[in-house]
Amino acid sequence: MPAPLPAPAHANDKSALRRQLLAARRAIDPARKIMWDREIGARLLAWSRARAVPELAVYWPLAGEPDLSEAYAELARRGVRLALPVVTARAAPLAFALWEPGEAMQTDQMGVAVPAALRPLARPGAIALPCVGFNAQRFRLGYGGGYYDRTLEAAPRPFAIGIAYAQLEAGFDGAAHDIALDLIITEAGPQCI
Repeated sequence: MPAPLPAPAHANDKSALRRQLLAARRAIDPARKIMWDREIGARLLAWSRARAVPELAVYWPLAGEPDLSEAYAELARRGVRLALPVVTARAAPLAFALWEPGEAMQTDQMGVAVPAALRPLARPGAIALPCVGFNAQRFRLGYGGGYYDRTLEAAPRPFAIGIAYAQLEAGFDGAAHDIALDLIITEAGPQCI
């Protein structure tokens, strides 16, 4: 795995670090990204098989996030119930809607694709969530909205799997509200407790 990116001059400047990590993600060669996405997807499939996961909340890829659509289709074929996150309010935890690959989608108020026919899922047992970056303590750096933080702090806490490219590991301190993920899957392998 590559050495973590250094934190910006001001170690707590997560906005600057976020910009740096997003630029690094945009710079990934498209052919390499496709290869890495498949490897991450294969690792997610192996994890779900080993854990016999009955349901998994996943994400719709945005802004260069790993595209795991092939893995999602395979999970659905295996009978895993999939769900996508739904924003219900700015300061609330995420809700989840059951989703099947290929079903009709619509864009929510945040510009994120959600199933056109929302079928709520009370609380998934596991969540695969995208990371802008992550650190060695498995703290996730997201886009700064706090949706996943609020979701993970609510009980019962789902098993949290960060999805990222290995080169986006960075040196930063977790904040008081941050919750360490249980597992981070990259193309280079998993990092877990």
